[in-house]
Amino acid sequence: MKITDSMWKDLANHAWKFRENARILGKTKVGAAVSSEGKIFGGCNIEHKFRSHDIHAEISAVSAMVSTGYKKLDAIIIVAERTKFTPCGGCLDWIFEFGGPKCLVGYQTKKEGKITIFQAKDLMPHYPS
Repeated sequence: MKITDSMWKDLANHAWKFRENARILGKTKVGAAVSSEGKIFGGCNIEHKFRSHDIHAEISAVSAMVSTGYKKLDAIIIVAERTKFTPCGGCLDWIFEFGGPKCLVGYQTKKEGKITIFQAKDLMPHYPS
């Protein structure tokens, strides 16, 4: 599915809204929104006092997608007020699982700011096939 500029903006707006629901113990609220078959699902980071139980925003959004019956990830955007922000390796595992190496991955560091877009394979070029 082709993701247009207006679709990226819509995904970003959703991600910023979901970001407001983040439960953080650290410093960075993160939001994410995924597109599957034209539907948008979102998530936020949920931090736990035992940090090994933290849920990243990307996983939260993918979980929302899967729990409603969708299985194909077309694109994901991650938003946070940081200089640069891309998914960690664990989150990329999930992106590869449901979107594959050509899945589009975007990030935005401020509302209405520039959206930087990659293919998942560009962020993890040596991912096992």
